[in-house]
This record gives sequence, C-alpha cells and structure tokens, in this order.
Amino acid sequence: MSGDSPGNDLDFPKKPLARPPTGFYFPSFHLPMSLSTQEIHSPDTPTRVREQLDALQESGELLGEKMTLNMGPSHPATHGVLRLVLDLDGEVITRAVPDVGYLHRGDEKIAENMQYNQFVPYTDRLDYLAPLANNVAYALAVEKLMGWELPPRGKAIRVICCEMARISAHLLGLGCFAMDTGAMTVFLYTFTEREKLYNLFELLTGARFTTSYTRIGGQIRDLPPGFLDGLNAFLAQITETVDEMENLITRNRIFVDRTRDIGVISREDAIAYGLSGPNLRASGIEHDVRRIHPYLDYQNYEFDIPLGSAGDCYDRYLVRVEELRQSIRILRQVIDRLPDGPINVADQKNVAPEKRTVLTKMEELIHHFILHTEGVNAPAGEVYFGAENPKGELGFYICSKGGGVPYRLKIRSPSFVNLSILPKLLPGCLISDVVAVLGSLDFVMGESDR
Repeated sequence: MSGDSPGNDLDFPKKPLARPPTGFYFPSFHLPMSLSTQEIHSPDTPTRVREQLDALQESGELLGEKMTLNMGPSHPATHGVLRLVLDLDGEVITRAVPDVGYLHRGDEKIAENMQYNQFVPYTDRLDYLAPLANNVAYALAVEKLMGWELPPRGKAIRVICCEMARISAHLLGLGCFAMDTGAMTVFLYTFTEREKLYNLFELLTGARFTTSYTRIGGQIRDLPPGFLDGLNAFLAQITETVDEMENLITRNRIFVDRTRDIGVISREDAIAYGLSGPNLRASGIEHDVRRIHPYLDYQNYEFDIPLGSAGDCYDRYLVRVEELRQSIRILRQVIDRLPDGPINVADQKNVAPEKRTVLTKMEELIHHFILHTEGVNAPAGEVYFGAENPKGELGFYICSKGGGVPYRLKIRSPSFVNLSILPKLLPGCLISDVVAVLGSLDFVMGESDR
C-alpha cells in the first residue's frame, strides 16, 4: 500500500499563520492577590500556582473557597458525555481528571464478530462528524491486509470523500468553538455551509449523516451525474464564508482575550502525550500523515501544512481555519485531474460484482451470495494503518488468522489520545478557560468511547 511509503521528497512551501501583534491583546480580567494573567498561563503554571496557594495558606490568606466541581457529563461545553472532575481554589483549577467511557460502545469487540464489510457502518459512528473519512481509513487498513491498491479513479474519489469530511468536521468544530466563546454568528455561518455539504453527501451516498459509502476494495458506486458541478459551486461559496468568518473573530477583542495564551501546549508536551492532527501542528510540529506516510496519492497534490507558534487555543483556531483553505485547494486539484476508469480493485473473488449482473447472471448471483455470507477471504497477518482524519490520526490495528472476520481489531482514536493532556493542561487555568480549552481541542466522544 502507498500508506507504507516513508516520507515525501516534495518540499511544498509552508504558509505561516499570522497572529495579532502582542499589543492587540487586552486582558479583560484581573486575578486577585499576586497572580497576573500572564503568570497564570505561563508554561510552569501548575508549580507556580501551587506555590502561591501554599504561601497563602501558611499566611492565613485564602485565595478562594476550595471545592470539587463536576463538569459534565451532561453539559453543552463538554461536546458530548465527557465528565471533568475539577478541584478548585476560588476560580483557579488545581487538579483536573477527565472521566470517559459513558457511551459504552464496544466497537472493537463488535468488529471481531463481524465480516470486514459488515463493520463499515460502525465506523460512521466513531467520529460521526466525518463518517466518510472513517470509512476510508478502515477500508485502507483492511486493503493493506489484503495487499490491494485501488485504481487511480478509486483513490481520487476517496480523496474527495476525506477532504469533504475534513471541511465538514472543521466547520462544526470552529462554529461550536466560536459559540462557546460567545460568537453565535460564526456558528450560524458554519452550519449553513455544512447543510450544503450534507446535500452533496446525500447525492453521493444516499444518506446525509451515516454514509457507509466505502467498501473493502472500493466504493459502492461511482460519482453521480451533477456531483462535481455541485462540489465546484460549494467550493466557490465556502471560500467567501471562511473569509467572512475570519473577519468576524480572528481579531475580535473578546475572542482573542479568551483564546490567546490560554491552554498552551508546548512542543515537548504535545509529543509526550501523543497528540495528533491540528492540536499537534498548532504547537509547531510539522506532522501530517498525508505527507509523512502518503496514501491515496496525496504526494501528488500540492497543499501546505499549517503550523502554529504558541500552541494556545488561538493557534488551534488558526490552524483549523487554514486547513479549511488547504482542503478546498486539494479538492480543486482532484476535480481538475480526476481520471477515468474503474473505481474498485480487480479481485473477482473478493469484490462484489455489479448489481445489474447479479440480477441477470447465475454465476454472479452465486458469487454475490458466497461473498456476503462468508466475507472476503483475508490472509493471516497483522497490519496497522493510520490516516489523517480531521481530529488527528485515526488508526486501525488488525490481527487476522485468515477468513472473513478479524481475530482482533484495535482502534487508535485521536480524540481519546488528545483528551489525555487535560490533567496537564487545565491546572492553573480559570474555570472560564475550560470552555475555551475544550472547544479548541475539538474532540468527539463517539470515537473516544469506542
């Protein structure tokens, strides 16, 4: 598979992300005692806050009431059933424990009792904001086990699916992030554009939300008539919407106040906690699976990898906005270069025949029956495939003992890994900062509680 290819020789220019000048930042609050806004959010915040609190306790001066606060699992700012157990001293967080697992999904164990193709609809429910990209990542893992590589048109259609899913997921993430920090208008803009995308999803797959479009070895159908015209029209419209969104909040005083120098993740911490996706790149680390381990011929498309410099909530916003523009750029290249030809691999025994032949020929009907009762005949072996999903690296580890059902399947969900940094990130923040930090991480509990 092309996913095995180490590195990429092409050196595309990186587009720097512009931050407002330091003088633009207006602190909108003043902390009591001797803790300033800049000190609260410095890299050594937890240690300094603890020393300040200890000194105040010894002197008999208390910063505030100490208490334990449950935030979630039923709370709009937690973006799902995430529970945070926060220890507070006044409004300053001294300890944070994320409590996950409220969905009890069991997807991995379900996969071990299903044929490979039967598990495709379950991948829709992982990051349910980008089901098309989940389908593709899982199919690529199984195809790596099978030793298959799609024809050029099949790869191009999958790139269209992945980049449309990235735009859809980032629109929702940015809209909710803006709403969490007080910018309701941006939320309305982004959801209007997502509705247009859902119309395209419905035209392509027959469904708006849980698409289940991909199959092991290809797609269920080719692009329908009028789809590319609709996609071109959407790309022209969304470019204007992204510009309008940036005009609304990129230099908005309230938004900058609530995100700049808040929730800073250093390069070292980002690597140590295994972050991936925009959260990793916002800390200045150039890691994108599409570039590091190219798959679906991503090495043939020109796109920049947006990088942050401070690793704060504001940089995570900037990275996702620029990724919207880069996905638009990739989609335009795919449309211009879309080749003709088959969309599925040429394996007559393990790929379902066309529906019209199943209905008219006996051999194809028998083949269809056997394939859908026994599943693809996968060889024994172990594989791992990671794809660059909107939330980060979505990976599938498959252990096969042969046959149509995996012996073991393990999902590396980026949201679960990205949430692991909260105990390090939240202490020293104000309780009002939690909403901004959670929104900037852009996680989905559907894949965290897989």
